[in-house]
Amino acid sequence: MNVRKEKAAKLKVHILDQTLKAVGVKSFSELYVDELCKKVKISKVTFFKYFPQKEDLLLYYFRIWCLHRSVELKQKPKEGLQGIYYFFEKMAEEMETRPGVLLSLIAYLADMGRSIKPFPVKPEEKKLLYPDEPNINAIEIQSIEQLLERFILEAILKKEITKTTATRDIANLITANLWGCILICHTAQLAPPKIFFKRYLDWTLNGIC
Repeated sequence: MNVRKEKAAKLKVHILDQTLKAVGVKSFSELYVDELCKKVKISKVTFFKYFPQKEDLLLYYFRIWCLHRSVELKQKPKEGLQGIYYFFEKMAEEMETRPGVLLSLIAYLADMGRSIKPFPVKPEEKKLLYPDEPNINAIEIQSIEQLLERFILEAILKKEITKTTATRDIANLITANLWGCILICHTAQLAPPKIFFKRYLDWTLNGIC
């Protein structure tokens, strides 16, 4: 690995790690760049070199979260409805441990003034996060929509989903359910999230299976 690129990868991952530790159940808006730079021991100039806006950390966090799911699914494949339930379970776990980050991510995605595009994860960062995973850079980071659409297609082929509705429409419905679960768990103070995420998914799938 190129020394300069390795150093940059370590710094980006370290910044994200410190961000997640600092936020936790708090709101992302309560995190200040000055504070974060002090923890990581870097200047603000260095920080903004890697993350031009503070909110880019949210996009990077979510891209890394999707990388974790992609690697897990390579190691322990899941198909159809099993994959959809797995995805909701993982998001419920995230809601339990990092509600402040997830809710801030939703707020970011809902801001009409922002352009939404995946934050890049470089090969060196993948290798740093998964040093023992052979061919880690061959693993594609799939988005929520891509993963759900794949599971839905598999569920249709396995006849687990029987309604004759467009795959994209079903994916949109389940994605809306996923984001909605996060908001409802927060606004209605429902706990533990796993129970409610599964219950809402059950109700949604009962309508299409």
